Amino acid sequence: MPSRLKFIVAYDGTTFAGWQSQAGGNAIQDHLERAFEQICSKEMRVHGAGRTDAGVHAIAQCAHVDLPARRYSPARWVSALNGVLPSAIRIMRCRFVADTFHARFSAKGKTYRYRIWNAEVLSPFENNRAWHIITPLDLELLTSSAQQFCGEHDFASFAANRGTPETSTMRIIRAVRVRRAGACIALEVDGDGFLYKMVRMMVGALTQIAAGKSSPNQIKARLKSPRGAISSARVAAPAHGLILVRVRY
Repeated sequence: MPSRLKFIVAYDGTTFAGWQSQAGGNAIQDHLERAFEQICSKEMRVHGAGRTDAGVHAIAQCAHVDLPARRYSPARWVSALNGVLPSAIRIMRCRFVADTFHARFSAKGKTYRYRIWNAEVLSPFENNRAWHIITPLDLELLTSSAQQFCGEHDFASFAANRGTPETSTMRIIRAVRVRRAGACIALEVDGDGFLYKMVRMMVGALTQIAAGKSSPNQIKARLKSPRGAISSARVAAPAHGLILVRVRY
């Protein structure tokens, strides 16, 4: 009998082509599927909770795969997969679940963290881990402006075109938390779902405000008239500062 294996995977996205399988075979999904094929001698499809872009990292991406049989225990699967995966991709834990579970469609929400290094000099240990912004940012203004995103809104003006139109651009943001530790500013966004580049565009707008280059009122205006704002100048924060922290079920 086939068995559905749910697993949590962490990865440094710096050198990969994002989550979704690509023609070049260097996406996270590609590496995972090759690992399962190497162990099971059979092609299998890996389903993820969502697609992260090239350069984006994950602490706890969730995925599942249907195995031809329960060949190993969950603990053995962790060690077997990590034995053949690139060192920048790691299976953190896994377990067998009912076939009604789906990594993408069963998800109730996600949490993303965006990291900014706000200092004149970027620590070498933060390279490809945080967006380096030299201009001083007003943390109080950034924090207060971020709260405008909370609630249910049309986020069309905070999304990019992926090529296929979204069924709906309405999303619910449950919380936006902002913390600073030394030069590092971390924004954590919790929502029921996210559009393509949505968090990166939210962060881009907030940094423009916190740097004094834009009015805090622009967020409310873009949420109120999302279609009219799509053609206006928008800033998307770089991918390398973004981390998928958690998928809620």
